[in-house]
Amino acid sequence: MGNRLSKIYTRTGDDGTTGLGDGSRTSKVAPRIEAIGDVDELNSSIGVLLAESLPEDVRSLLTDVQHDLFDLGGELSIPGYIALKESHVASLEAALERYNGTLAPLKEFILPGGARTSALAHVCRTVCRRAERRVVQLGVEETVSPLPRQYLNRLSDLMFVLSRVLNRAAGRQDVHWDKGRRTASPDAASE
Repeated sequence: MGNRLSKIYTRTGDDGTTGLGDGSRTSKVAPRIEAIGDVDELNSSIGVLLAESLPEDVRSLLTDVQHDLFDLGGELSIPGYIALKESHVASLEAALERYNGTLAPLKEFILPGGARTSALAHVCRTVCRRAERRVVQLGVEETVSPLPRQYLNRLSDLMFVLSRVLNRAAGRQDVHWDKGRRTASPDAASE
């Protein structure tokens, strides 16, 4: 790997193509590359969240997730290659059960916010949903294992739950959506 990354620029992508892990080349806007890019962005977003002060159990979980996402990027970069296993999805499901079991049931929709860490977890959730949509789109055009889609679906749910856990850890409340907050039109308020 060291020799492979010793030269960062290659100019091979100047024509609008990029290399896949199997040596083939494809357009930089191909569905496979869009999916890889969104998974990479998700991993980077989680890295930003990890730069914050977090409970150690959450930090450990998210570090494992980053490694899983790197594996997922590798899977997506080699058509037909399988990196994620059912155990990866099961691990997220177990974490979801564990963390959600510590929270009060939701009776209202919540808005992204509260503590900075909670808001960043919501950003990760939304990037994860986009990555999931890209993987679904890729699956419409090419054969893709169902596990990446399942993993991203569970991960977005987990990021929602963690946003609530992180608010609680910071001593903050969830920010509830107020349906009637702006029912009057702006023009009516000025009359």
